Amino acid sequence: MKIAVLGTGMVGQALAGRLSELGHDVVVGTRDPEATLGRTEPDGMGNPPFSAWHQQHPAIGLAPFADAAAAGELVVNATGGTTTLSVLEQAGADNLAGKVLIDISNPLDFSNGFPPTLFVKDTDSLGEQVQRAFPEVRVVKTLNTLNANLMVRPKDLGAESTVFVSGDDATAKATVTELLQSFGHTDVIDLGDISTARGTEMLLPVWLRLMGALETPFFNFKIVR
Repeated sequence: MKIAVLGTGMVGQALAGRLSELGHDVVVGTRDPEATLGRTEPDGMGNPPFSAWHQQHPAIGLAPFADAAAAGELVVNATGGTTTLSVLEQAGADNLAGKVLIDISNPLDFSNGFPPTLFVKDTDSLGEQVQRAFPEVRVVKTLNTLNANLMVRPKDLGAESTVFVSGDDATAKATVTELLQSFGHTDVIDLGDISTARGTEMLLPVWLRLMGALETPFFNFKIVR
């Protein structure tokens, strides 16, 4: 499958690398490819620049958001929540129309430091905002409740854990679930329509405090029933 991954951070890199490894034709979308490849300093969290990762993944393309979205049969939004709507606007409604959009973003607001607050919650979600802004896109919210490495290699945890899908289109959720299973996820719970993304997005305050208490992001939720 031709897949566009929008975002060059750790989440985008993890998703793009794993999808390519599984045999998909992957292109990463960014605002300015030349500027992205020109960065040589580590990011704000000390991670190597995208250019270093890209050198190790020569089969993965890099293109402006609009070109990447146009090329993808399926699109992954791996951008930060504060830039999600802006990036999707740059990707272009026409380039996204009719396609499955996997939305991994979270509405995290770091303006007052750490831990962040949520800039939308309770009566709305970022996933719903994306769906309203792009009504012809088949949005599926998933993978936003675990760290980048476990998103794509859940078996590294050494125990079964749970991921969730939310979306209005049953066929789109089936497509995404199959992709999640190819990553190694064995417990995928369909929460319902896109409004249920409110629940998974509001798990983030709990997730962040667990990360602090456990002193690692290497964990996940397991729903026992």
